[in-house]
Amino acid sequence: MRSLRVLATAQRPWLKRSIAHRPTHPFKPWLLTLNGAGGTRHLHLAPFVMPPLIFSGLFLALWCWKCAMLVLFQNTIIYNPFLPPNARSMRIADFARECGGLEWREERIQSLDGTNIALCVTEVPPRSQPSATVTPVYILYFQGNASSLPPRLPDISRILQRLQDTDEAFHYTVVCLSYRGFWTSHDRPSEPGINQDSQAALQWIAQLHRARRDGARGVAPVVVLWGQSIGCGFATNLAAVEEVHRPVKVDALVLETPFTSTRAMLRALYPQKWLPYQYLWPFLRNHLDSWKNLGVIAQRAEGRTTRIYIVEAGKDELVPADHGAILYQRCRDVGLPVERYTILGALHNEAMVRPAGKRLIAQAISSAVASVASVRAAHQPRATQKKRG
Repeated sequence: MRSLRVLATAQRPWLKRSIAHRPTHPFKPWLLTLNGAGGTRHLHLAPFVMPPLIFSGLFLALWCWKCAMLVLFQNTIIYNPFLPPNARSMRIADFARECGGLEWREERIQSLDGTNIALCVTEVPPRSQPSATVTPVYILYFQGNASSLPPRLPDISRILQRLQDTDEAFHYTVVCLSYRGFWTSHDRPSEPGINQDSQAALQWIAQLHRARRDGARGVAPVVVLWGQSIGCGFATNLAAVEEVHRPVKVDALVLETPFTSTRAMLRALYPQKWLPYQYLWPFLRNHLDSWKNLGVIAQRAEGRTTRIYIVEAGKDELVPADHGAILYQRCRDVGLPVERYTILGALHNEAMVRPAGKRLIAQAISSAVASVASVRAAHQPRATQKKRG
């Protein structure tokens, strides 16, 4: 039998080599080949090193992928115009019963670049006609991100009803701007595009005023910009535009749950230093820098001061509590008259929903309009005396 084994081994030499060269270790090291100017090098890695390297590579790839998605799709992430899924199919008529008798209508305008934009418009006349001349007031409303205008109309209507009950010397015309990409407006949302939409909406207000009797008699309107969340950024953007490019003067801003800038919100939402997101600010295409805009507004006031009213949510889960305080101090530093209101216990989206929020927002608008009207009334006798002289 032994002779047969020797004979079989002699006839099959590969069997002898495989037995002789069987490795003593159960696993072979990983072989990496590097080709460079100095020639080919072979690196041997122990097997236990490869799983951590693969895991680290996957983590780095995911890290880079999320960074790329944030940069490329930042407009969709910031504005969310398609949430909820039925946002673009909502109608004013679906919420008419909840508007307390105020009749809203849809208007269509062309933005500065020709984009078709939707507006929601309503009139709030005084309940009783006073003997004195009624002052025309125009409020341009800038919504927050996501959803559309129709679901917001009931809460806005209740605030306007408070104004109607308290202010008998003013006729309010409220214009709500539907940003491009939102509701029935065309195109896609972006900060430069929405800035053009807001300027077009203000031009439409100026044309509407000139077409009315008050405009024909030369009565100057009171214009208030009211922004909510990201809408505060667009309100301050519009107020910071040079007056030669604005058809009417902006008299006051009501900033509901404002933040200082998109960059600051990036740091607030992602404070962890090991996360990449707060370091992506050089790639931002949407800045919404209200802190900077307030300084520009003060520089261009030229003696005609724009009044600022800040309305904060007491338990805002999105915007840090110090953002309202920073904007308040900014106004004081640049010389803008400012008032600050806090809605106790309200979350970010509850400021306008809560009864206390409706009361404070109505109070801010009423205070703004009354202050502007009193200043104009004080200057009117002086202007009359100059004409007579």
